Amino acid sequence: MNRHRAIARYFERWGHPMKSLSTLTITLVLAVASPVLAQEAAVSSPTPLTQLLAEAEASNPQISASDHEARAARQMAPQVTTLPDPKLTYQQFSVGSPKPFAGYTNSDFAYIGIGASQELPYPGKLRLRGQVADRDANTKEAEIDVIEVGIADAVKADYLQLAYLQQTLGILHQNEAVLDQLIQDATAHYQVGQGMQQDILEAQVNRTKIVREITMHHQQMGQLQAHLKGLLNRDQTSPDIVTEDLNETPLKLRSDELLALIKNNNPQIQVDASAIQKQDAQVASAKREGKPDFEVGYMYQNTDRKYRDYYEFTFNVRFPRKKRVNAEIAEAQEELIASRQTLDAHLAQQLSQVQQDYVQATRDEDLLKEYREGLVPQSDAAYQATLSAYASSKEQFTHVLLYFTDLLNLKLEYAQTLLDHETALAHLESLTGATLR
Repeated sequence: MNRHRAIARYFERWGHPMKSLSTLTITLVLAVASPVLAQEAAVSSPTPLTQLLAEAEASNPQISASDHEARAARQMAPQVTTLPDPKLTYQQFSVGSPKPFAGYTNSDFAYIGIGASQELPYPGKLRLRGQVADRDANTKEAEIDVIEVGIADAVKADYLQLAYLQQTLGILHQNEAVLDQLIQDATAHYQVGQGMQQDILEAQVNRTKIVREITMHHQQMGQLQAHLKGLLNRDQTSPDIVTEDLNETPLKLRSDELLALIKNNNPQIQVDASAIQKQDAQVASAKREGKPDFEVGYMYQNTDRKYRDYYEFTFNVRFPRKKRVNAEIAEAQEELIASRQTLDAHLAQQLSQVQQDYVQATRDEDLLKEYREGLVPQSDAAYQATLSAYASSKEQFTHVLLYFTDLLNLKLEYAQTLLDHETALAHLESLTGATLR
């Protein structure tokens, strides 16, 4: 306090009592956090991103639905590897009349028959059908990982964007308070004939722009809260989520290390690899379907005990039509080629995306350093110098507003670059399966 009073007396000595207090107030406001954010932090503590990711994995209905679909697919193999249903046959053969049992007691041709039959697919057919079903279930299970990673990526994106908005909202509130003080200064200068009304109006316009940005921030935050709660399967009327502070995370892995993780860890590549295995089995099964199937049957025929009974054994062979079988084989082979091409396309796409995100993250790290060590402190120094000169009536108010706006924009650009950097890391995590944040 003694130091502040000394500074005030210094400006009073030079005939600027009101300007001294204003300059001091502006400097202090730039250094402290927003009271609004302090109140919000007191109401609700931040929720870690890891906690939300675990909640999404446990509660998201899309993940649950894909899990049940995979379980359902796993039940297909027992169905296709089981022999066809057996048949039970009952026959009544009449002689001399269409009436039931006609001739049964006076003819050795009339009889009552009971039999059973069973279809027997060619050896290996059921086993290959089971392999196709098992590999299809494997693909369904791999698709769960794709959905889980997609949901996790969306949660990360919303969380980081929300953290960015909360952080920049604090910057906007701080600068709104600064502009309020600048407007008071400009008004005081105008009242004593040392300023122009234009200065006041220009400062008010800048303050209104900040108020507009604050309103837009609240709108975007509300939309993000709704989307994030939907991903977490929370009630939309539940309390809003407060994020942790957005901080820079250095990227420690090299580009070649990240690219090497794609083949083994990328969920979409795993789905494509499972699809190829399924189509391999489908081709083998289609070829085996060209083999003949068999059916065996046995019937006992009773003739009222007066005559000798009949015993009938049947053996049937079903020959698949070659045209249909060849078409099935050709279809399976074409789908196998398509699956391989899909894998190659997705692999190239994922490798390209990893490289793009790597370049984004590394360049953003350079930009963040330039903002942190150069642009922001230099702009702040220029603003403070212009503010001091204005307090001494050596500088125009428009220049103060210009440097103030430049400093505000640089702070917002720094926050945006930080968001881009962390978003790129989060996306790299989804692509490679590595833990980077």
